[in-house]
Amino acid sequence: MSPSTVLTSDNATHDRALDTLKKIFGFDSFRGAQREIVDTIVRGEDALVLMPTGGGKSLCYQLPALLRDGVAIVVSPLIALMQDQVDALNELGIAASFLNSSQTQSRAREVELALQANEIKLLYVAPERLNTAYFLSVLDRLYERNAVALFAIDEAHCVSQWGHDFRSDYLELTLLHTRYPRVPRIALTATADEATRAEIRSKLQLEDAAQFVSSFDRPNIHYAVVDRADERSQLTDFLEMHSQESGIIYCISRSKVDDTASWLRSKGYNALPYHAGLDATTRSDHQSRFLREDAIIMVATIAFGMGIDKPDVRFVAHLDLPKSIEGYYQETGRAGRDGEPAHAWMMYALGDVVKQLRFIDESEAGDTFKRLQRSRLDRLLALAETTSCRRAVLLDYFGEAQAADYACMNCDNCNDPPETWDATKPAQMLLSAAVRTGQYFGAAHLIDVLRGSKNEKVVARGHDALPVHGIGAEIDETTWRAIVRQLIALGAAVSDPNAYGAIKLTEVARPILRGERSLIMRRVISKADRRGANLRTRSALIKKSRAKESESLLDAAASRRLAALKTWRIEQAHATNVPAFVVFSDATLRAIAVAAPTDSEALLQVSGVGQAKLARYGDDILGLVKDLV
Repeated sequence: MSPSTVLTSDNATHDRALDTLKKIFGFDSFRGAQREIVDTIVRGEDALVLMPTGGGKSLCYQLPALLRDGVAIVVSPLIALMQDQVDALNELGIAASFLNSSQTQSRAREVELALQANEIKLLYVAPERLNTAYFLSVLDRLYERNAVALFAIDEAHCVSQWGHDFRSDYLELTLLHTRYPRVPRIALTATADEATRAEIRSKLQLEDAAQFVSSFDRPNIHYAVVDRADERSQLTDFLEMHSQESGIIYCISRSKVDDTASWLRSKGYNALPYHAGLDATTRSDHQSRFLREDAIIMVATIAFGMGIDKPDVRFVAHLDLPKSIEGYYQETGRAGRDGEPAHAWMMYALGDVVKQLRFIDESEAGDTFKRLQRSRLDRLLALAETTSCRRAVLLDYFGEAQAADYACMNCDNCNDPPETWDATKPAQMLLSAAVRTGQYFGAAHLIDVLRGSKNEKVVARGHDALPVHGIGAEIDETTWRAIVRQLIALGAAVSDPNAYGAIKLTEVARPILRGERSLIMRRVISKADRRGANLRTRSALIKKSRAKESESLLDAAASRRLAALKTWRIEQAHATNVPAFVVFSDATLRAIAVAAPTDSEALLQVSGVGQAKLARYGDDILGLVKDLV
């Protein structure tokens, strides 16, 4: 640590941090644990930070970078987004740059020379670049001069070999601790269950680091899960709630991404595909358009999204079941970063469960990994099939247990409680049918037997002569499939991907068959009821949105100012080739529209307006507001 970095007291550290927070970033106060995290890093200590998307993670290393001597090295796997992150810092008057494979050799050399000349405060690098002998030699020279302020390891969950965002180069980042012991490290992630947290601490040698875990609750996001019946019709109904708004639609395969994006464009939506099968130029162009333009729908595999900073994503839709609650939370967390109402909507069917189980069993991982992945999938199924508050189930997964009667009133189950029914006898029928057919057959065959089908497969196997044949004829196929899903979610049955989805019983099934346990299940709703539920959800979201707007006190004059400010922002963004939110956020523009500042001092009091933004845009904004007062 450089001697000049050590301050006289924690109070002095905090005063300096608060002053910098206001002067550079334009904020009057810290949020949540930001103050404690910043103080920890400025003191030269390590930290592990788990904070939800939109919670202000970046500030936790950007501010200490300005308060300590030297350059902050930010390790990020997101090469395609580094330019936007650097642009946002440059807009604040902070000297920031990046080094990655997208640059020419001459440009990379310019950055390295600026680095050696102490002209850069934050440098973003990919882990692949940091781990090279050449870059480490550059760091060695900086370290010898006490010119490295800190190491920030963003998206730290990438170190987890049991996660879907694993990056092998992250495993090498332990060298930061051994090679540069005087430099504090901060590892950050928006999502990690306890197993992943333990792996981060171990793999990055952060066992002694201060740990800061913020609440995982995203109260502005409305969660909803629907049974897949008519996928495209259901998707169209959902998108009607988000006309002319930006969103992300996740699909399990590249072909489905392409087909869905093409179909949406034929319906008039501005939809773009994104997956690893597209060439790098196309992926970069589509990502850039999504960040810079309004009302873009990105249809993607999970290859898209990590680190996306677009604040006004109004919805995230899953057309297929994710791999885990952790993945679901991370992906849905890309909606509503601005704190405004947003929607996380997912549809799934029994086939999704079979696919995910097949992916797990066909992976080359060991048995321990497979057991963990199955457990994570079970927890996700419990979320999908619950009849209680979805937010409570989600938060419980991350260790935030809620009261038994907890109701968030911002999920489909709370806003429109599902109809339930006693499915004990049908569940016994299904389990009995599985036993009597040897537990060798999947849901479709068992349903045919229960409904009394005389099709070729049923007759050929003699299953039309079984006592269970036809005993469930009065129950429709859709309801039977829901029963199978919910039995799997309860852990009473499993779908064996190695036996073509054969339904097999577990120990949990025993008390059900004996009549010692009753099952109250969610009733499948009709197409008309689904549309009604969508309308009720739309009404709930509109109410929340209007409540937000009323809080901002936008009268007619303020509304005109806000519209003019947004038009001006778009022009500025186009002129400098940056996303509009990099110039100013919606919240800051709204605050300016309401306050109608008449001089620089008043404008500087608006949250989000710092000295650099004032110097760059102050005259334009004050002139625009003056004309509309």
